[in-house]
Parts: sequence; structure tokens; C-alpha cells
Amino acid sequence: GSLRLSLSSCGCSYDGVPFLMHDHNLQRTTNVHEVFPNRTNTPAAMFTWSELEGLNAGSWFLSQNPFGTAGSLGQEERQRAGNQSVCSLQDFLQLAGQTHKLVIFDLYRPPYGHPYSNSWIQRTLDVLYNVSSIQSSQVLWLPSDLRSLVHQMDPDLQQTSGSRLPLEELQRNNVVKLNLPYSSMSADLISEYAAVNISTNLYVISQPWLYSLAWCSGVHSVTTNAPQLLRTLNSPLLLMSPEEYNLMWILTDVISFVLVISIFYFHR
Repeated sequence: GSLRLSLSSCGCSYDGVPFLMHDHNLQRTTNVHEVFPNRTNTPAAMFTWSELEGLNAGSWFLSQNPFGTAGSLGQEERQRAGNQSVCSLQDFLQLAGQTHKLVIFDLYRPPYGHPYSNSWIQRTLDVLYNVSSIQSSQVLWLPSDLRSLVHQMDPDLQQTSGSRLPLEELQRNNVVKLNLPYSSMSADLISEYAAVNISTNLYVISQPWLYSLAWCSGVHSVTTNAPQLLRTLNSPLLLMSPEEYNLMWILTDVISFVLVISIFYFHR
């Protein structure tokens, strides 16, 4: 199991600056309704970088507390969190490089009429090459658009598929990693891909027991909303052989059956 992974979604501003934003617009995670009240539904990519930089992208986190962690912040940390701005891809990659993290991100194509709607991939690669602290091999390249061309341009990028495709297609597209929801988890499937050197990242795994299950299934890495919990685990919570696992559930079923029969008997 591994937590050496950072994840985000990436767009491209109207003047060509790649930036991080999970949603396609700015309503949920910024104060766009205060700064640009007539543009709340405008796609984030249609704003210039200076406009995006001027928005507050942190106060929503304190008020909504999406991961239940805001209460653990001290006064100084709350002030810092509440004053965050939209993050550029360059700053994100710089941080990942300095901390030796792997990164994976969705890449949104700008809408029709955007100046970079046909060159957003090149703009993203340009940023990667301008950040000296990170290597191409640290980037799990998820976008499927122009995958063959991107691989030719930079074979060190770890081509990653967000779909469970046939092995032949994955190998033909030079895919070395799968990025799948944890509901797709299967030890046999993970082993099948691993046999041809295709590793697996699962998302979103934020519970220690689920992380332990993924670990024991042979998953290479996970995406989580709770790194503060999972980074403390040095081994799975419960590790047992398949025989022990089967015995545990057989005994549970037998005991449950006996209890049900006993309850019916005493009620009679």
C-alpha cells in the first residue's frame, strides 16, 4: 500500500495558465458570487489567471467542513486555510516535487471559444517541464486525449487509464497503471493486471479497514481524503490467510443459524 500520491483536477485559464479546480465552475469552492456576481455560472476556464488568483478558495472549507477535519485546526491554521487562493498547476507540481510525491490529475478541456481549446495539453506539459523539482516519471498521466502523441513526446510519463479496458488495448496504449473506484476492487483482477506490469490505484479510500482490504488485495496505491488517518498504518488492520477468512465466515454463519433456530424454538 502507498500514500505517495496527490490528486487534483486541472483546467486552463483564459490566458493559458493551468490551475487546480475540482468543479467546472467556481460557485461551490470560491467567493465568485461576491467578486463576480454576474459570472457565477461561467466556466472556470473562462476567467483569466489574475481573476482566479483574486478569489478566496479557502473560506468554504471552514464553513462546509467537507471532511470533518476543520475542527482539528488551530487558530493560525484556520486563518491560513480560510485565506487560500486558487492554486496553479505549477505550484502544485513544485510542492509534489519537493516532497517526492506521485501526482495524478484529471485534465479538463477548455470550452469552445477558449483561446487554448486546441492546445491545453501542450500548455500542461509546458508547465511540467518548467518545474525543475519534479520528474516526468512522478506524473501519472490520466487524460486519454491524444495519449499516443503524449507518450511519444514524453515516454517517462506514467500513462494511466481511468477505465478497465482489455489488456491488449492497455498495452497498445502504453498504459502502466489503472485508476479505478474501489468498488472495482478484485484481488484476481489486480493480480491479472500486475502479471503484465500494470499496477492499480483505487479511489476514494478514506477508512482504515478499506485501506487494509486494498492493501491485502495487492493494490499499489490509493487516493484518499484522510491521509492523516492512513499514514499512521504500518500494516493492515487485520491480516489473515484465505483459509482463516473462510473459516471465520463459515463459523459466523453457523452461529447465526443456531441463534435463529434457538430464538424460534424458545418463542414456540
